[in-house]
Amino acid sequence: MNDSAHDERAQGDEGFGLYVHWPFCISKCPYCDFNSHVADRIDQDAWRESLLKELTHFAAQTYGRTLTSIFFGGGTPSLMDPETTADIIDAARRHWNSANDLEITLEANPGTVDAERFAAFHAAGVGRLSMGVQSLKESDLRFLGRRHSVEEARKAWRTAAKIFPRVSFDLIYARPQQTIADWENELCEALREVADHGITHLSLYQLTMEPGTAMHDAHARGDFILPDGDVGAALYDVTQSACEAAGYPAYEISNHAKDDAVCRHNLTYWRGGDYVGIGPGAHGRLTVGGVAYATRQIKAPAIWLKRVAALGHGTQEEETLAPETRAEELVMVGLRLAEGVDKSRFARLTGRPLSDVIDTQAVRALIADGFLSDTPLNLSATPKGRLALNAVLRELLA
Repeated sequence: MNDSAHDERAQGDEGFGLYVHWPFCISKCPYCDFNSHVADRIDQDAWRESLLKELTHFAAQTYGRTLTSIFFGGGTPSLMDPETTADIIDAARRHWNSANDLEITLEANPGTVDAERFAAFHAAGVGRLSMGVQSLKESDLRFLGRRHSVEEARKAWRTAAKIFPRVSFDLIYARPQQTIADWENELCEALREVADHGITHLSLYQLTMEPGTAMHDAHARGDFILPDGDVGAALYDVTQSACEAAGYPAYEISNHAKDDAVCRHNLTYWRGGDYVGIGPGAHGRLTVGGVAYATRQIKAPAIWLKRVAALGHGTQEEETLAPETRAEELVMVGLRLAEGVDKSRFARLTGRPLSDVIDTQAVRALIADGFLSDTPLNLSATPKGRLALNAVLRELLA
């Protein structure tokens, strides 16, 4: 990308985000395929300096944009010094215009934080905490490789809710031997907790076996059996109905929010907005000089540090996205949302109508079968369609 070729297109409701990847964890969870590493010692000063350098590099290419969200992900970003978090937030505010309602999220594991550390992150500028709880059953926490107990998780989210204006937490379902009744009871317990403590967002994911993870290998050996497809679909249906009844409707396949407390950073991804990705293995999507790019940073932390020191950034790949690829990507991420693909936004971002990209005959068939809904403003997947989204997309983009 040419640093002098700034993006001059109008920025709409898709937003513009900054993703900061902190690659370190206390331990590696067996299901995790994110770029995370266990380290005995972390040079916090070196990491602060390098992240700020890479931030400056990308800010020069996106001058004049209005920043709507910052997301500290990982890894376990709550292992980062709060001072580093504060310096990155301050630098981002200097480099770009900031929206009045700038959303700043930090991911945390229940076992890595306390009230004093929560307060320090809040003072640094974090207004939204996303907590990886994953289960309310002790045995399943152990199976998932989590280091915290259920009681530690309860204490952490109750403490967080007193400090941060917005709190979210994650649960994983479709675990081995989990019945529909088991999950319904666990989910109802979680919904009571979040309501009692003013937590307004839940991320509820089905357990998947990602290649390259320890859990994928164990599953391949037959060490455990996951619920079959019919049970998985029933678990999904229970999730949707229980959350809807409790006032946490799904706004995306796996995300539920009360009172419009959606994650605006993730909406930037799903609505096709631009975002800068800094840190080892971080991905980005940028429009510069009218051309869309996908960026990916070097994954290995030590090599990323050396590259940033030498060049000011650790970019491993910078791919120009063909217009057709970009358009199809917007369909794939947009249909994850309950709102679907906004046709006017799609036309503004791609320069072409949605009908030019999708198979209109397939649309009619999918509507007739109850998988899609089509209006003059939006094309959206029904709850039935979101459950079978991969199959729907194969039909639409054939």
